[in-house]
This record gives sequence, structure tokens and C-alpha cells, in this order.
Amino acid sequence: MTPITTTAELAEFCNGLKGQPFIAVDTEFMRETTYWPKLCLIQVASPVSDAVIDPLADGLDLEPLLELMRDETLLKVFHAARQDVEIFNNLKAMPTPLFDTQVAGMAAGFGEQIAYDALVRQMLKIEIDKSSRFTDWARRPLTDAQLAYALADVTHLARLFPVLRDRLQESGRLAWVEEEMKALSDPAAYDVDPEKAWRRLRPRKTQAKYLAVFKSVSAWRERTAQQRDQPRGRILKDEAIDELATQAPTSLEGLNTLRGVPKGFGGSKFGPDLIAAIKAALADPEGYAPVVDKPGPPPPPSAGAVVELLKVLLKARAEEAGVASKLIATVSDLEKIAADDEADTPALQGWRREAFGSDALKIKRGELALVLDGTKVRVVEVRRTPRPA
Repeated sequence: MTPITTTAELAEFCNGLKGQPFIAVDTEFMRETTYWPKLCLIQVASPVSDAVIDPLADGLDLEPLLELMRDETLLKVFHAARQDVEIFNNLKAMPTPLFDTQVAGMAAGFGEQIAYDALVRQMLKIEIDKSSRFTDWARRPLTDAQLAYALADVTHLARLFPVLRDRLQESGRLAWVEEEMKALSDPAAYDVDPEKAWRRLRPRKTQAKYLAVFKSVSAWRERTAQQRDQPRGRILKDEAIDELATQAPTSLEGLNTLRGVPKGFGGSKFGPDLIAAIKAALADPEGYAPVVDKPGPPPPPSAGAVVELLKVLLKARAEEAGVASKLIATVSDLEKIAADDEADTPALQGWRREAFGSDALKIKRGELALVLDGTKVRVVEVRRTPRPA
């Protein structure tokens, strides 16, 4: 098997894909020791053709493929798309529209975050050879077996996608998946602006001084990781950011007294820059601190019991619908609903409200009840007896 290694070959292949109803796409990349994912291989399949593309080949220009990724008339199909989408977004080619078969599998009743090989096994009755699973995709040359393994990630995907799509269409759930795809293809989800890096973490306090340092240190780490092309955690661990925001050291000696900061950090090349970032935040904490939602009032004493009741309802409704419960609501969603009927949560919006949210509110109002029928939980309407006049 020979991968595409020249721009001319890629352009010819991509021209043949124009007018197709969809293409299945996958990537192989390495990022264990880097901030930016190193793209090593791209696999593409349509109903009529397929190919493996070598982005590491000398002189290869990916623009013909990136043009297809931007083509809004061509559906791009992925499995567990987030990291692949991130790579194309970094290349200024957000793949829209897109379809994620892992999300679709959850809506079709195949369980939570079903793996690609499991979905292929269940839908196509094919067992994928995993012998090349742990390939170092940055090495060259790749063997025929490795290339065949990589290509199988899209050839099977191109076969199962129409079947999965039709299954969802028949059950009335295709719109559910399409709604989920809007969030997955939102460029804001892949924003790596250092000044927004604090949003990935969970500040534990709301004081301006704490938040200002938290934001500044997060931005410093993100910027440093990008410049050095190293993972964030190799620069500074997440827990160290909270400790730095709490203690707000302004000297190199102060850095070395913190448990979360690596030993000798104050004497390293990072130390002075980090102290400068902290001091800059402290110069105007009120002006630099990000705006975060203040914690609401404590939940009522009954909230814990309501959450447990909602968990049972969620499991019952998910089983009835044949949908992974995680796709409908999270524990955080349930906690918000337990505390507030008007909570700003996805579980009370769109198709999730229809599948679960409305019933969750009815449970709170005593309009529905949960009944154990043998080993199965049933949801029944509560009939209220009118009071005598």
C-alpha cells in the first residue's frame, strides 16, 4: 500500500471526492511530549474511493484536502471527533458540517462513548485487527500492515455511517445528533488564547486577588507551553495554579516554599517570568480578575434526595429510549434541576427536555412517581384525588 505523498496526487484524489455525499476521516497524531499535536497520517474514505495521506512527506501541501474540510456541501464523518477536529481547526479548516459516530452510537443505544472497534463489531460484524494499534506514527517508513490498519479506520466507518444514520432517522433521533454537532464544530471550543486558559480549570475562590493571579498564571503557563511546544503539565501542574493564586508569592524564594511548585522552580529559567506574571496581576486585581459566577444559595436539605430520585428517573428514561444516559444529562445537570426548576442546563433544553427534563420537573412537583415492577423501574402518572367540597 502506497500513501499519497505529493501535492499533485492529493489534488487528484480530492477532486474525485467532490460531489460525494460524505467522506469518512481519521487522523493519526502524536502529542505525548508536545503542546501542539504532530499530525502524522490522514485517512479518508468515500463511497467510491479511499486513501492514506502522509502529511510528513517533503513538499506535500495539504490545501486540496483542507479545501474539502471547509466545503459546507460535503459531510465529514468522524468517530470520537474532538481531537481530529482540533487538528483541522489548527490548520484553519474547521470540518463543517460533521457527524460523529460515537455521539450517534450513544443516541442509537450502543452505550456511553462506544469505541470504534466495538461499533464496527456490533454493526458490521467485523473484527478489527489491533496488531498495529500502538504504532509510532511519526516513524518512516510505515509498513503495509500499519497503513492497512490506519485505512481500516475510515473504510469501515464509510460503511457503517449510512446504516447508523438510517437507524437514527427511523427512530426520530437524527436531529438529536445534529444538535450535538453544533457544539462540536464551534471554533470557540478549541480556542487556545492564553488569556482564556483559566476557563479550562476550576477556580475555588471568587476574591479578585485570587482570580487575578489564577488567570495570570494560567495564561503564563499556556503561553509558555505553546512557545516551547510542551504539554501544559510539564510546565506546571493544574493544582499548582490554585496554590499560586492562593499564596500569591512575589519573590523567587516564595515560589520554592510552595508544595505544588517543582523543587528549585524559583531558580529555573521559568521563575522570573512567573513572578512577573503574578506581580502584573496584583498591580490591578480588580481590573484583571475574570468574571465568574458567584455560588448560589446552598441547596435545600431535600436536594440530595431529589438528585437521587432524578438519577433513577434518568436511568429509567434512558433505558426506555435505548440511549446512553450520559448523553441526556450529567450529575451536575441533575443537581441544578434539583435546586432550580428554571436552571440553565442542557437537560432542560431541546430534545433533552423532551426526553427527560420535562419529566424531571414533574417528579419534583409530585405529578409522576417511580414504581418498581419486578426488577424494572416504571414511571407512572400520579392521579390526584379531588378534595371534597
